Amino acid sequence: MAKSPIRVLVVEDFEPFRAFVMSTLALHPEFQVIRELSDGLEAVAAAAELQPDLILLDIGLPSLNGIAAARRIREHSPQSKILFVSGDLCSDVVEEALSIGVAGYLVKADAGRQLLVAIGAVLQGKNFLSSSLSGLHVNHNKHQHDAPGASSEPEQRPVNGEITKRHEAVFYSDDRQLLDQLSRFVGAALNAGNGAVVVATGAHRDGLLRSLQASGMDIAAALEQGRYIAVDAVELLSVCVVDGMLVPTAFLQGIGQLILKALSAVKTEHPRVALFGEGPDLLWKQGNTAAAIQDEKLGNQLAETYPVDILCGYSLNNIRGVAAVDVLRQICAEHSAVHSR
Repeated sequence: MAKSPIRVLVVEDFEPFRAFVMSTLALHPEFQVIRELSDGLEAVAAAAELQPDLILLDIGLPSLNGIAAARRIREHSPQSKILFVSGDLCSDVVEEALSIGVAGYLVKADAGRQLLVAIGAVLQGKNFLSSSLSGLHVNHNKHQHDAPGASSEPEQRPVNGEITKRHEAVFYSDDRQLLDQLSRFVGAALNAGNGAVVVATGAHRDGLLRSLQASGMDIAAALEQGRYIAVDAVELLSVCVVDGMLVPTAFLQGIGQLILKALSAVKTEHPRVALFGEGPDLLWKQGNTAAAIQDEKLGNQLAETYPVDILCGYSLNNIRGVAAVDVLRQICAEHSAVHSR
């Protein structure tokens, strides 16, 4: 049975940008734009009448601004997911927009690269902040939430021996962006005295090592202590994939042993490990999306079993073709938060 299309309401008063959004959605038959509007009051009425699955909502609208419109929409169409798409980078505006319970804020300048990622995250109920807001701290849904550029650093929070699940994904345009994010993610863990496990390609492992050294970190000491472990993602997949799918026992035991090894070297009161993996990205590149999603589901098992903060890296180049949006939604569904660089 064919899936029902995702019914979208587009609310944008700048016609050229609205045309860009419409043309982007038209490339993916999963989306059905049920109406396009340019007025805040009209958006409230249309949402109440049509009950769309998704609303792409500008903030600077005539009659009623997007934030005020979103408040009313949440009353009249509570099941509709809302993604703010705005040119405003003011921290006060962003925080006010997110304070009403809307999960996503996409800056228009980032829409060319990040629109589909943002949509995929919001449809799955995940938080999304545009990469242009990197470094901005806002109160997202009444709790502290870092912007994409900063939020992938492990939080040094008291856990009292309990497992706190954190499994996030970052979508990046080029290797420089990935390595910048990854060096902060791993560096924060090591600087706090915790462990780090990196499952990546040779190029990314080498690049990360150079980046950590350039930041002044004594990575040689972390290696000697056993707190930093880096393994080849391609080799790990070759061992764990049989007949196109991961063997769960082999995967969980293999990664689990690496986590336990790093934990055993940590001397903090409540040790944690930062785990980066790009196995799912490699599987998606190979066209094996079923195994990529399976990898993420197994990652959730790891996050529920060990005191580990997981970050998965994905190239934005994967998001091509008519099936990409469905894969993206499934991947977003397996993560506690989704970021884009």
